Amino acid sequence: MSMAKWTIMEGNAPIVATAIHNGHEVRDEVGKLLALSEAERLREEDPFTGFWTDVAETRIVSHYSRFQVDLNRPRDKAVYITPEDAWGLNVWKKKPSRVLIDRSLQEYDEFYSITRFVLSRLIERFGRVVVLDLHTYNHRRGGPGSPPANPGDNPEINVGTGSMDRVRWAPVVERFVSELTNHDFLGRQLDVRENVKFRGGQLSRWAHQIFPSSVCALAVEVKKIFMDEWTGVLDLTAFSAVHKALAATVPGITEELNEIGHAA
Repeated sequence: MSMAKWTIMEGNAPIVATAIHNGHEVRDEVGKLLALSEAERLREEDPFTGFWTDVAETRIVSHYSRFQVDLNRPRDKAVYITPEDAWGLNVWKKKPSRVLIDRSLQEYDEFYSITRFVLSRLIERFGRVVVLDLHTYNHRRGGPGSPPANPGDNPEINVGTGSMDRVRWAPVVERFVSELTNHDFLGRQLDVRENVKFRGGQLSRWAHQIFPSSVCALAVEVKKIFMDEWTGVLDLTAFSAVHKALAATVPGITEELNEIGHAA
């Protein structure tokens, strides 16, 4: 099956939303070699995150699976080879060829080249940019009937800021966390914390290395409180509520971004 690798829409605002683990498709050569079922793949992907990216005018959504190439891992780890690379899963029927791996890494390189181009254009126009790098994570790894993981170690939304200049971007980070925390989420507050479960992956690290003073990349990991991670069934009410909470942060972080620009 052949389809577009990703959807990229460029808007007129300094906020970018990405969903680089949204995809589920694989190239034919990859699909023939995968030992995983569709359900096993889906469980470790971030289904539906592409819909959330519409909180920003500029959107980057991947359509191919992280089991083909993981855009949020360093390049030398972007193609899973051993079970240790993939939560203990046996990904392949046999080890993929160097040719297959290289084709996947070409996609990786193309993605980062295009993303650099998009961010550079926005920086030229606005000076500074915030990236909302949207992901989800599992919290019932013991099985379909297992209890959820300890909430103390698994916030409903984990904001990864481990690779940024935290002092420089403090107003944006703190406003984002505050807006999410104080949002009315189905009559209650969300548990939003920073760097508890994840500190951010390759996309945010790369953005901070390439554009250290111009890009604030927030790695946003939403616990799968909006779906059944084992069946893939969506709770539309909770899913929509997360979407509204993310959308509600955009005016505030835009305001903080403008203030940083005026102070520079």
